[in-house]
Amino acid sequence: MKTPMIATLAAALLAGPALAQTDDVSGRLVLYTSQPNEDAQRTVDAFNAVYPNVTVDWIRDGTTQVMARLEAEFAAGSPQPDVLLIADTVVMEGLEAQGRLMPYPEADVSAYDPALMDPERHYFSTKLITTGIIYNTAAPFVPESWSDLLRPEAQGQIAMPSPLASGAATIHMVALTSHPDLGWAYYEGLAAQGTNPQGGNGGVYNAVAGGEQMFGMVVDFLPIREIPNGAPVAFVFPEEGVSAVTEPVAILSTAQNVPAAQAFVDFLISPEGQQLAADMGYLPAHPAIAPPEGFPAMDQIQLLEFDPAVALENAEDYRLRFVEIFGG
Repeated sequence: MKTPMIATLAAALLAGPALAQTDDVSGRLVLYTSQPNEDAQRTVDAFNAVYPNVTVDWIRDGTTQVMARLEAEFAAGSPQPDVLLIADTVVMEGLEAQGRLMPYPEADVSAYDPALMDPERHYFSTKLITTGIIYNTAAPFVPESWSDLLRPEAQGQIAMPSPLASGAATIHMVALTSHPDLGWAYYEGLAAQGTNPQGGNGGVYNAVAGGEQMFGMVVDFLPIREIPNGAPVAFVFPEEGVSAVTEPVAILSTAQNVPAAQAFVDFLISPEGQQLAADMGYLPAHPAIAPPEGFPAMDQIQLLEFDPAVALENAEDYRLRFVEIFGG
């Protein structure tokens, strides 16, 4: 997302024609992904329902671990994946800058907000995973804004993931510190509140759902999926806006099966692929696909400004500033 974006296109366009089952795309496709295992399997199964002659071999790990494996393969001169489906656009920007991604200019992104797609078509956003505020239903107040976490009642009661461990937390940090009403003073305020960023989003969810902390910063689907199951939590999209990772998909420049890789991209950004994302409990990136139950309408969600190229360029400065405030 290279410009501020308020998602106001929910009913702007109708979904495109359905994908026809295609037999002329075949062979082995290697996918590296950071999706949860169950979601990765559902994605592959749905893709194979449309492209039955493609055999998908997929490897799943966190984005940091996936990239460590891939960097080792680059160093050895033998990168394995045809396609990457990982958490964030900053990593994709880095790969694009290194010439590691193959452009796919023919991909149909006409239905999408241009801010969600790389202008050179090196990577394609497949969903919106926002970071907002989770709170325990026993919390002393219901937060409405990010600044509410600086209220005295929240002292010592805030959990947040570490940008040193989570790509979503890194993007969230960049987005919040770039906001004119928040900035680095906001993170200094969180530190003064006794906040100790640790680990990833799963730990934050568990701390708030378990009552160890009353408030937290967390990706949306973790609490929204569990609220119908009786989890004692609620989720807020703060009034200033939310950050988002978009789980982009990209084809490596060294891809061995380009037709299958392009078909995989086409499937993920098709209405069918976007409906699959919604069925799995994620906000679809396609404006004509309704959000899953528990999410507000797309035109009620404001995304904070975020430029992945700027974030990549200043990544070390952001990391050092964070460590200066919270310690490493």
